[in-house]
Amino acid sequence: MAVITAANVKELRERTGAGMMDAKKALTEADGDIEAAVDALRAKGLATAQKKSSRTAAEGLVGIQVEGLKGVAVEVNSETDFVAKNEQFQDFVRKVTSVAMTTGDDVDTLKAAPYPDGETVGEKLTNSIATIGENQSIRRIKTVSVAQGAVVSYMHNAVAPNLGKIGVLVALEGDVSADILEPLGKQIGMHIAAAFPLALNSDGLDAEMIARERKIAEEKAAESGKPAEVQAKMVDGAIAKFGKENALLSQLFVIDNKTPIADVVAKAAKDAGGKITLKDYVRFQLGEGIEKEETDFAAEVAAAAGL
Repeated sequence: MAVITAANVKELRERTGAGMMDAKKALTEADGDIEAAVDALRAKGLATAQKKSSRTAAEGLVGIQVEGLKGVAVEVNSETDFVAKNEQFQDFVRKVTSVAMTTGDDVDTLKAAPYPDGETVGEKLTNSIATIGENQSIRRIKTVSVAQGAVVSYMHNAVAPNLGKIGVLVALEGDVSADILEPLGKQIGMHIAAAFPLALNSDGLDAEMIARERKIAEEKAAESGKPAEVQAKMVDGAIAKFGKENALLSQLFVIDNKTPIADVVAKAAKDAGGKITLKDYVRFQLGEGIEKEETDFAAEVAAAAGL
């Protein structure tokens, strides 16, 4: 029987991210064969990941990164907020975000891409689930870019540089200097984090959402008992207000609560003697839209204790 050394265990742990006892056990079962132990741990990790895949993962981290005239935001979810404080998980999100700079906005394409240590992102995700012991998922990606100008990042509730709960990217196209665009982008980024716009302009608002709002407005107008033509104007007014309040360019700037964002950008361009266009933005809020399971923690503890 092969002798399992501390160096063997260390090598296996570095290659797989497995715990010490799991690594030692895998090496023992593989009779010291490192490659066979790696395969065994990967198979175990895959099985663990499959078992955990049904658990709701609504916590985790949003990662953002900007390189030159391009930026990317990625949301990686976990089951609990404790994992977001785990250095291994933070490193994973940071590196996945870096990889996403070159892969585009498709999650499957990102998962198939090479991870910095030689595995694929998807394989590293599986290993992370097995090592940390919680379900994790790469939920969404969005990139923005400009031909000229700046992409500016803002992270709200940051837990580490470029990692946090609400990640924002602001794409400003323009022929003015970065020392003008950077502070403007930061202010708009803070506005986006706070005001939660649903689209860049009213034309970009989701058609189904507008249809639901129109139905609600029609029901309210009907309750008024006013003539049909008046009701129609009430509905149109309600939809126009909804669009104005939820489209970024028409929202009132949170700093003064009176200037539309479009005017904020226009004034900055005029003051700088150039052109600035707010081309696009990203706002990723951790767990947004995920239905979380409500659990009774006391009951779970009692059940685990056999009470």
